[in-house]
Amino acid sequence: MPLLNRESFFPEQTGELGLVQMETKLGATMPEIRERMGARFRPGVLEACANAGCRSGWLHLWRSRSAPVFEGGWNCSAACTGARMYAAVVREVQGRANAREGHRHRIPLGLVMLEKGWITQGQLRKALEAQRAAGKGRLGYWLVRQRAVSEQMVTRALSLQWSCPVLPLDHHDAAGLAPVMPRLFVEAFGALPLRLAVGRLLYLGFEANLDPVLALAIERMTGLRVESGMVQESLFRPAHGRMLEAKFPPVELVEAVSEAAAAHALARAVERARPVASRLVRVHDCLWLRMWLRPQNGPLPESRSVQDLVCSIGG
Repeated sequence: MPLLNRESFFPEQTGELGLVQMETKLGATMPEIRERMGARFRPGVLEACANAGCRSGWLHLWRSRSAPVFEGGWNCSAACTGARMYAAVVREVQGRANAREGHRHRIPLGLVMLEKGWITQGQLRKALEAQRAAGKGRLGYWLVRQRAVSEQMVTRALSLQWSCPVLPLDHHDAAGLAPVMPRLFVEAFGALPLRLAVGRLLYLGFEANLDPVLALAIERMTGLRVESGMVQESLFRPAHGRMLEAKFPPVELVEAVSEAAAAHALARAVERARPVASRLVRVHDCLWLRMWLRPQNGPLPESRSVQDLVCSIGG
């Protein structure tokens, strides 16, 4: 039996180059090859490397076509994985430089509440003086402490300030939502995954300030649509604490001195784990690489079926 007929060498996808080489090697056209192989022929035979600059010259028959896969494409060698990873790192770093993450001018919280008639000028002045004297604490905290407004009213004012909804904590499943992102992001950015609606909409809660950069990164990584909103402080903090105690996917932290060093470390991780899928996105000043070790069933993977790597570059 010719070597090319063995099922172990038949991956999920193929390219035109692979089909031409099969015709040349076996001395038959593709319809004839299909007829000879019958049910054992699958579309996608001998997938071509996703690296546009690949110069391997042959199709690396000894390398599995199911892994490693990075951003939708199979890599025929460690060199090709490295080349594609470097391009992705440069893309994300340049995106950080070009993105407009500057301050968005919003109406101050006190003025929002004053305009709505929820507080008086005297109450606002008294809260600001207390905040200035203490040197800490958000304005809403001092308004509630002085019994000028309720905590629910402060949360409502924050939602108006950020043009977002107030999100409830009904049926919050910390363990089920842990695979959304690394624990590091939940803690560092004050984010709280709340629930999945209709399988494709993720509600993401915050206590006082939204993080649109994190929300966009989650959308790009998971394919879910993210709806961010405010959660009442007295409800947010205990739920956030429970979230941090959940079982998250394993994560590796890497510090790199340059883009090339970061790409090298990330590519080595992909080659080592040999994931069936992997993706790279930027989250503020770090890069987030997620690797799926087996196909995902459902909108979110199991924590043990993915591995995360968070990389920072430079000082």
